[in-house]
Amino acid sequence: MLSRPKPGESEADLLHFQNQFLAARASPAVKIVKKADKRKGEEGSTDAERPPLQDCKDVVMLDDFPDTLPALTPAPPKKSKIKSACVRFEDEDPEERLESHDQHITAVFSKIIERDTSAVAVTMPVPTGDPFPRTFHRSEIKNEVKVGSGRKSIFAQKMAARRAAEKAATTPSAAECVQIKSAAPDALNPERSTGEAPLPSIREDKAGDFLTSQRPCLITGEGLGSQKSEEEAQAIHKENLDKLQSMSEEEILQEQEKLLSQLDSSLVAFLKSRRSGNESQKKELKMEQNRLEEFVESLPVAQHGVGSCLSMQESGLEESVRKEENMKVEITDDDLPVKPKKEWIHMDNVEFEKLEWMKDLPSPRQKKTKKGMQARFSLKGELVPADADLPTHLGLHHHGEEAERAGYSLQELFHLSRSQVIQQRTLALQVLGRIVQKARAGEFASSLKGSVLRLLLDAGFLFLLRFSLDDAVDNVMAASVGALRALLVSLDDEKYLDWTFSWYQGMAAFPFVPNNEEEEEEEEEELNGTEKSQDKKLKDENKPDPDVARYDVVKGLLKTRIQHRLRYILEVVRPVPTVVLDILHILTHIARHSSEACSQLLDCPRLIETIVREFLPTQWDPQVAEPGCLLTSLHGVACATAMKFIRVLASGGRNATARLLNKFEMKSRLSRFIAEDPLDLLLPREEAIRLSTEAFRLWAVAAGYGQGCDVYRYKDSEPIPPPPVAWNQVSGLQPFLETSLKKFLQEISQTETWQTLQPLTTTYLIYLGVYYSACSQQPSVNPIDCLEELERLTSEVLQPLLSQPAIHSMWDLLRPCSALCNPLSCSPAPESVFSIASLSCTGGKPPLSLVGSKSPFPFLTALLFLINSITHVHKGLTSKYSSVLGFRGLKDYLHQSWQTGPPSVTPSSAWILRHEYHLQYFVLALARRMAGSCLDYTQHASLHHCVSMALLSRLLPGSEHLAYEVLLDLAFNPEFLPEGKAGGPEAADFSDILHLGTSAKLAQPGSVAAFFSKPTRGALLRESYQNLPFIRSCYLSHFVHLQPTLMRSQASYQGRNYLIQSMLLPEVKGPILPSDWPFFPLISLYNKVTNAETHGAVLNSLPLDLVNTVTWNLQWVLLLETWRAKTLQSIPTAAKLARLMCVFLTGGDLFLEAPIHCYTAALLSVYCQPKALDSLNLDAPLPGLASFHDLYVSLLEQFEGVSFGDPLFGVFVLLPLQKRFSVHLRLSVFGEHTSILRALGVPLQQFPVPLERYTSPPEDNLNLLRLYFRTLVTGALRHSWCPVLYVVAVTHVNSFIFSQDSTTQEIDAARKSMLRKTWLLVDETLKKHLLYYRLLNAESPLGFDLYEQLPPMRLKYLQMVTQKENKENAPAVVS
Repeated sequence: MLSRPKPGESEADLLHFQNQFLAARASPAVKIVKKADKRKGEEGSTDAERPPLQDCKDVVMLDDFPDTLPALTPAPPKKSKIKSACVRFEDEDPEERLESHDQHITAVFSKIIERDTSAVAVTMPVPTGDPFPRTFHRSEIKNEVKVGSGRKSIFAQKMAARRAAEKAATTPSAAECVQIKSAAPDALNPERSTGEAPLPSIREDKAGDFLTSQRPCLITGEGLGSQKSEEEAQAIHKENLDKLQSMSEEEILQEQEKLLSQLDSSLVAFLKSRRSGNESQKKELKMEQNRLEEFVESLPVAQHGVGSCLSMQESGLEESVRKEENMKVEITDDDLPVKPKKEWIHMDNVEFEKLEWMKDLPSPRQKKTKKGMQARFSLKGELVPADADLPTHLGLHHHGEEAERAGYSLQELFHLSRSQVIQQRTLALQVLGRIVQKARAGEFASSLKGSVLRLLLDAGFLFLLRFSLDDAVDNVMAASVGALRALLVSLDDEKYLDWTFSWYQGMAAFPFVPNNEEEEEEEEEELNGTEKSQDKKLKDENKPDPDVARYDVVKGLLKTRIQHRLRYILEVVRPVPTVVLDILHILTHIARHSSEACSQLLDCPRLIETIVREFLPTQWDPQVAEPGCLLTSLHGVACATAMKFIRVLASGGRNATARLLNKFEMKSRLSRFIAEDPLDLLLPREEAIRLSTEAFRLWAVAAGYGQGCDVYRYKDSEPIPPPPVAWNQVSGLQPFLETSLKKFLQEISQTETWQTLQPLTTTYLIYLGVYYSACSQQPSVNPIDCLEELERLTSEVLQPLLSQPAIHSMWDLLRPCSALCNPLSCSPAPESVFSIASLSCTGGKPPLSLVGSKSPFPFLTALLFLINSITHVHKGLTSKYSSVLGFRGLKDYLHQSWQTGPPSVTPSSAWILRHEYHLQYFVLALARRMAGSCLDYTQHASLHHCVSMALLSRLLPGSEHLAYEVLLDLAFNPEFLPEGKAGGPEAADFSDILHLGTSAKLAQPGSVAAFFSKPTRGALLRESYQNLPFIRSCYLSHFVHLQPTLMRSQASYQGRNYLIQSMLLPEVKGPILPSDWPFFPLISLYNKVTNAETHGAVLNSLPLDLVNTVTWNLQWVLLLETWRAKTLQSIPTAAKLARLMCVFLTGGDLFLEAPIHCYTAALLSVYCQPKALDSLNLDAPLPGLASFHDLYVSLLEQFEGVSFGDPLFGVFVLLPLQKRFSVHLRLSVFGEHTSILRALGVPLQQFPVPLERYTSPPEDNLNLLRLYFRTLVTGALRHSWCPVLYVVAVTHVNSFIFSQDSTTQEIDAARKSMLRKTWLLVDETLKKHLLYYRLLNAESPLGFDLYEQLPPMRLKYLQMVTQKENKENAPAVVS
């Protein structure tokens, strides 16, 4: 036995073992067995069994393949390049699909037979005397030979030219060409020579393409590898032509459709492109056409048909080719601006294709497409029209895409801004800044689709500028500063903010904080204000910079520490004046953002010191004031923009002002720039006036905090500092101002002069109003003297002023200039983005607008403020100003303003509307004084009360003092509700008796509580009117949560400077009070009870004041709904009902209290009026309510627990079940809360809603119909328990079972089944109601009428359905 190899043995040992194994002829341990192939049948069929070949040719045989090819219909499917385009079904078996599409392999393979080469001549190589094949140099080939199209190298062009030269040497002679011309037509169309009729014209058109081609378009013969491959390809082509000539038109079309169905669409497109796209074939086609035309000319006229058809087709082809050639023009020496010369290096062979960029651009053309074209901008930031043909020397064509169009796209500018070339980066940033500036001005609003600013910010423009700001190159840095200023700052906004600074309360402004930030989430609602701000600040710190900048650009920039970079530029780089001014504007905008932003600017090391030292020095070079002096640097020169930045920074808070005055030495700058006359400052005149004005404004801001009042006071060593300002320091100013006021008012009729004097006159009036308010409180002032002085001012100044025609025209201008009456005047700009707060003043405001040049609002507001101050001190003068409320222009304005819808709150609208609300408040405050002293005031009371109600729901944060005053003295003042004294309650009773406003008397539901007499609506109104003082105290107590903001607002409006913390108003997110504030006590009560139940507490008893609170709330709503219904029209009826439901959802039996029950029933009758029911929409989202369905489910659960079957509670449950509301509400009652059907016993006579609203149109929800039928059959719904829903259910079931409309099989089977079950009911009463129901009848005890006998159609249908049931259930007869 042979041994096996062991480890360590060498190759020689292995060879020795092999020799031993072969010598022994032993059998191997492993045997290789070839397994039979299932496709070849049994094992043993070898090649020896094959029959000998009959042909001498080499033939490759494929085993078991039939000799005849199977049918190729359908053809084997092509493999799709896009698998997702194929449709797959889930229940499709892959194996079955494979079997159904599997074709025999012979559809692809068959016998492979060697080509016959017996007739091919074998040529030997030509003997030469050279040892190697002769080489050739490219210089030997002529340069004039042009080959092909497309870009080829010089070597490839030379080789192609050599082949063309060799081919030209072997072409036939001219005589041979003539013979070919004469023989071609007969060879192509042998049928014509026999005299047969020609094919139809369509056939000739189809055949025209191949008849004109002497060479094949697709077959080239290159793969045959023989020298006569072209001849074989030509033979194949001739065979194809003969085959087509022998086929009829129908057969050709049929074969064409078969091929198109079998071939892939991409392959078909490829073949077509081969047919028409080859340029060389087009040239041959042209040559053959010329030959054919020469031949056709010698033919008889009757045979010109094919030739004419070919000419038309070729002309179309030539036109298309000509268009393409026009698109791509051949380049010659004449097209180049610089003619190349052979003497130049490497220019002996000119490659014109590589010089194509030097030729003239084609003229731009407007594309007629709906998608629009890419916007391109000039270097000035202007939009370049798509068809503008601008010269190339302007530098607007240096881009790749759309080379013929002038200008640069935003994408190209972005790419250019990151270039390595400094000039390109600078230019790109400058152009982007100009584009942004023009976009903010609205120049692209009508030309471009979408917002340029929004597109730029989404593309990262902000951080592109921030990165460029860190560039070391001064020019790039300056360009990025300019672009950032264009993005953030609107100089027109700043101009109008400065314009309104001298208005009443114009020093205070809203912060530039976007009002729709994304970080506000629902879980934050439970946090108080301090926790909210801390949590919000923590979240902003953890967010990435781009996420923060997405909703607030300024906050995102502060996260990038931009203030430190700007400080470095000002302090170290020391740029040119333009860049300095841009930086100061940027810092001013950041300071307007919030108090937090002001703190970050103050905390930036050396920023404020640098600005104060460099741009607010006390001494500078006097050459600056010389005319024509060109400033090369602003450093060391006083600048008004820097003073304005300090003033805006001081508005951020009293602490910031204290730091500026003391730490940064602004007190010395104030004394420097205020004491000196602006004309004496060594500055240009306009700049000196602006600097002095900003210094006074800074002093006013500081004085607003009670600071900076000792700038010019002599300081002594007293340990206790005196008060900031003593009365004797200001009393001497009043005579001078009053004298100046008289002179200015004399110019009021001169329009041009008055427009110049109006701002100063406005400040005089405001000063006098504040002066007389404080004068009456001074112990050193004699009250008698003060009153006499007021009488003199009234008789000598104000009354003559009110009688002038110019004042009359001012009142008439209130309505045209009002922002409430003209909402578009304060709408956001077209290019405004929510992440950058803006006042939308870019481009200026029109003269007839609230802040326009012709606006009467600032002067009239100041005048009304002075009049209110006078009448507050001297009430006897009130009647002297009664003419103010009688101006026609004022009444028209008030009437129009309160009826307009609530304005949208945006940064621009909030800033404007705040000033308009000031004027309305002073009109109402004067009206309140008139109401108690003037007998003829009653005619204005209703109008002023409507205005006060509208103003309450519109006042913005910061005006809490005005809202408190309106609530305290106006809204609940009986003098503003004259209906209570003038027979209003009696009129309400009379209206109910006569059913005015309704088609029938509305029934009022009763109560299950102890019997008490039902008061009339007039009695309820009379009681409510008498309780107005209690109602006022109720509402004031419920707004106690506004007490902190009220204290800050009172400090500002009442001049308590020591309490003012900031000149920045609170952030605006909406009005102070919600629009549904009349229901606020009810909502507050509901929230309190709900929160208590959420924490596990149970309110078993309710205190007495709670009952009174709810009663007073209902009384106030009833008064408004009766006498001031239009003031509540902004609240949807569904929202009012949802608020009233809170009466029942507070737990316990609060709704059973007699006064609450009466007033709730009275309000229900108001909301069940036909107009109110028509406007009721429970499917729309309601303000302050997440889901009405959830509220209704809570109401159902409450009804099950504590209703005691109260009819009033039942009506509130039944109201949402009307047919036009969501079916889910009805499914909640009949599916999940069927137990309430026993207690929902509202009598039909007490139900205030017509039943037609519940029964029409017929119910079409099958599930609900089945629930109706089930509750009726099971007895859960009975007429004695719930008559309203019983009538509704019977009506819908009867309509359903007798309906014969065509519908689905499921519904048809369901209604027939329900009809059979009704026919088999044991309860005869229910059976009769369901089958014999006729129509609704409110006078009937049942609520509907019955048929005495069924109509013939219904009877026939009933018999058909029931007899079919009997036949189906009959027993089968067995034989």
